[in-house]
Formats: sequence, C-alpha cells, structure tokens
Amino acid sequence: MSTDTPPQTSDVDVAALVSRLEEVEEEVAAIRDDTADDRKKMTMIATKGSLDMAYPPLILASTAAAFDWDVTVFFTFWGLDILHEEKSKKLKMTPLGNPSMGMPNLLAAIPGMDSMATRMMERKMTDQGTASIQELLELTLDLGAELQACQMTADLMDYDDDEFYEGVTTGVGAASALAEMGDSDIQLLI
Repeated sequence: MSTDTPPQTSDVDVAALVSRLEEVEEEVAAIRDDTADDRKKMTMIATKGSLDMAYPPLILASTAAAFDWDVTVFFTFWGLDILHEEKSKKLKMTPLGNPSMGMPNLLAAIPGMDSMATRMMERKMTDQGTASIQELLELTLDLGAELQACQMTADLMDYDDDEFYEGVTTGVGAASALAEMGDSDIQLLI
C-alpha cells in the first residue's frame, strides 16, 4: 500500500505566486480605472413642469442610470415643480398650443379643458400601468442619478429645501449646471 504525499511547495514558488497575484491585481485595477473613464455622462436641463413634460427627463434619466451612466438633471423654472413634493402631485397638462392633442386652440382655450386633458391623460396612464411621477422620481434617485433643484428658481418661487423629495440636491446654481454640461457626453434641454 502506497501513500501519496502531496508535493511540497518551496518558499520560492509561494513568493513567485504572490508576486504574480499582485501583478494581476494591479492589471485589474488599471482596467477598472480605464473603464471608469469610459462611463458615459449625461446632463439634462428640465424647464417644463406640466404632466406630459415631467416624464421625458425622468424616463431618460432612469434609463441612462440603469445603463450605469453618470446622470445629472438640473430642474429650473416650472420644471422645479416636478421635484416639489406637493406640486408634483398636481401637475396638469394643456391641450392649448399642443398640436399633438388634436384639439383646435379655440376649443382648448375653453375653461376646464386643462383639467379634462389632465384627467384623460391620468386615466390613460393608469390603464396602461404607467409609473407615476413619484415612482419615477424614486426609481431615478435609487439608480444613482442626481436630481438638482435650481437655487435661483427655488428662491423665486419661495420654495424651501425641505419641500423637495428626499435625495434631491438643493442649492445648485446655473454655473454648476453649465460645468456639468461641459463635462458631459450628452446634453439635453427638455
């Protein structure tokens, strides 16, 4: 009966393996650094706060963030209402001046048409299972996109920082938004 004993590893072999392992770890770190530079960056400016215009920046931002892009959305003027907890629940849409609604402006200008168009769109979104603005905001933030509230607009509208959704970056100025855009691969104005 023979007993096989495993071969003994010499100290030189262990040292060589440790050295090679360190080289491989450095190579992997360099690859990670190189791919980090390849990460796409997208910056959007959202200026409109109607129900139908709240969806494009949130859908684009959440989709890009899901693709692991670096995403920043700067909300200014009426777009800031999208980030406002109370106002975002009451966003309206208007058929007036909107040729896609298929309604002549004369009819669209009748009082109550905005409410009717909003109810119709909300019903259609519910029927289709479309995510709400609040759900999209939460998803977009959870995916790591940065949603910025324009400080000048917040001051103009007399909004306090605590009126915005948790996770929204407040106190951001136009200079910061321009710097983000200058460093971005993709810039959009919505």
